[in-house]
Amino acid sequence: MVLLPQGLHALKQVAKQVGLVLAGAYLHLDGGCDSRANRKAIFNAGMIPNIKENPRNRKTPKRGRTRWFNQAIHALRERVERTFAWEDKFKRVLLRFEYHQRRHYGMKLMAYTLINLRRFCVP
Repeated sequence: MVLLPQGLHALKQVAKQVGLVLAGAYLHLDGGCDSRANRKAIFNAGMIPNIKENPRNRKTPKRGRTRWFNQAIHALRERVERTFAWEDKFKRVLLRFEYHQRRHYGMKLMAYTLINLRRFCVP
C-alpha cells in the first residue's frame, strides 16, 4: 500500500480532467489496508474511507473512538468480489480463448449458469 498516495493523486487528476467530483465519494479497501496514514490520505483527498478495522490478533477491542465503517457498502463489495472469484475458476473465461465477442459472452453465460447451479441446487 505504499503506492496509495500516488494512486490517489493520479485518481484526482483523472477525475479533474473528466469532470468528476470525488468529494464525498466512498473509497472501500480491505482490512489489510487499515492504517492511520491510509485513512488520512483518503480523507485529505476529499473522499470517505470505508475500511474494515483490522483486529491485528487482539483479544479485546481497541480503546478509543471506533473507526467509521459502513457495513452495507462492505457487504455489496464482498458480493461483487466473490462473484469475480467464482468467475476466475473458469479458465476458458479467465484467459479468453475465444476470438469472437459473441462466443466469449456465450462462455460467460455458461459459466454464470454453472455458478448459479452450484450455488442454488445443492443436494
